[in-house]
Amino acid sequence: MSFPLSSRTSDSSLLDAHGWDSGWAAAFAPYAAQGLVPGRVVRVDRGQCDVATEEGVVRADTAFVTPHDPLRVVCTGDWAAVDPAGVRDPRYVRACLPRRTAFARSTSSKRSEGQILAANVDHAVITVSLAVELDLGRIERFLALAWESGAQPTVVLSKADLVPDPVGLSYLVEDVETVAPGVQVLPLSSTTGEGLDVLAATVAGGTTVLLGVSGAGKSTLANVLVGEDVMTVQAARDIDGKGRHTTTTRNLFVLPGGGVLIDTPGLRGVGLWDAETGVGQVFSEIEELAGNCRFHDCGHESEPGCAVAAAIEDGTLSVRRLESYRKLLRENQRIVAKTDARLRTEMLKDWKRRHAAGRKALEMKRGHSR
Repeated sequence: MSFPLSSRTSDSSLLDAHGWDSGWAAAFAPYAAQGLVPGRVVRVDRGQCDVATEEGVVRADTAFVTPHDPLRVVCTGDWAAVDPAGVRDPRYVRACLPRRTAFARSTSSKRSEGQILAANVDHAVITVSLAVELDLGRIERFLALAWESGAQPTVVLSKADLVPDPVGLSYLVEDVETVAPGVQVLPLSSTTGEGLDVLAATVAGGTTVLLGVSGAGKSTLANVLVGEDVMTVQAARDIDGKGRHTTTTRNLFVLPGGGVLIDTPGLRGVGLWDAETGVGQVFSEIEELAGNCRFHDCGHESEPGCAVAAAIEDGTLSVRRLESYRKLLRENQRIVAKTDARLRTEMLKDWKRRHAAGRKALEMKRGHSR
């Protein structure tokens, strides 16, 4: 069986290399008193996981930490309390330490169920391929999840060598910067090395998760950052320049320059999961404009004194941007309402109020026509 690079590190600083610090040590103290040993989960697979401990990477069973809540299952990046060596076989994960951050998404828009993609993450690198047309709405969606997780996002525009015109490339960067306020946007090429030094410096401290759709170039980027071929990479298709989906599990690797990296499978769907704060961060300019509207509950449609509508009118805010904002807010509200009875009731009242107002307006219109 082949383990990630971190399993081949055997020195006494293995825990430190995986991000162990005084805060984690303090949180682990009660488990240390029970004779358990600390370790970081580097991979999870069918009820078992690989955990990096002081003795190396060990295989452990997760039967004791498998709750009904899918958001609390063991995940790559978790810090765990594991049976010490020689006590029993198989060894078990007895508990996981409380997470500092967690990257979660909705598994399906038809089910009120979330999925944890990575735990205890400091940086979220959203990888977007320049081999295909930019999907700004998808980037906004990834950014909302990243901000909500508590991680600092960075947008990497991979395969920049496929855009030989420097002016054209700068326009693409500007397009992404308009939908990513407060976020570094970095054109990068694993072929020419452009942008790699900047990204390596960004991820040198803490834990970084690579995110993106299939074929965005995450596995190639992981190999470059780690310094060896830890992920299988298949050739890009000639027809559209996309790489084939190769990553099937979430793996954690120690980076040679410091920090750790979590590579994730390509995401076909990026559903929001209770990400209202993240959405507000992505569309901060709209939320700031909304604060200047005459009415605090302004719908930004035809209300008088609407600052958002005025921004649309003078061109400082695009219609696409506002529509994307509304779409993500509605989607997030639906997801939250599936598990929040109070919010469901409020949404139903709001729908009835709007329906009644629409009927009244229609009746008035008919009366004037008569």
